[in-house]
Amino acid sequence: MFGIGMPELIIIFVIALVIIGPKKLPDLAKALGKGLAEFRKTTDRLKANIDMGDVGDELKGVQEDLADSVSGLLDVAETEEETKPKEPATSETSEEESSDKVTEKKEDEQ
Repeated sequence: MFGIGMPELIIIFVIALVIIGPKKLPDLAKALGKGLAEFRKTTDRLKANIDMGDVGDELKGVQEDLADSVSGLLDVAETEEETKPKEPATSETSEEESSDKVTEKKEDEQ
């Protein structure tokens, strides 16, 4: 581990004991241990995500299948709309058409 032997660890421990004090040293060691554990978890997750690159190809295939299914449903919906009979014109449209016809008749008569 980084080329640190037992004598070096004892010297580091003694210096930390003198600087930090005997009351806060266990809390510091606990916090350091938790930090290292969290670091390991994060690196493991990162490695798992990198390895998931192989699974990414499978996910792309599923995504393409889903897109094909959705486009097929849209095509079916469009063809159903085309085959439906058109609704009769609304009263507003028929009023406009009748006023246009009246105008045309008046022009023809003149």
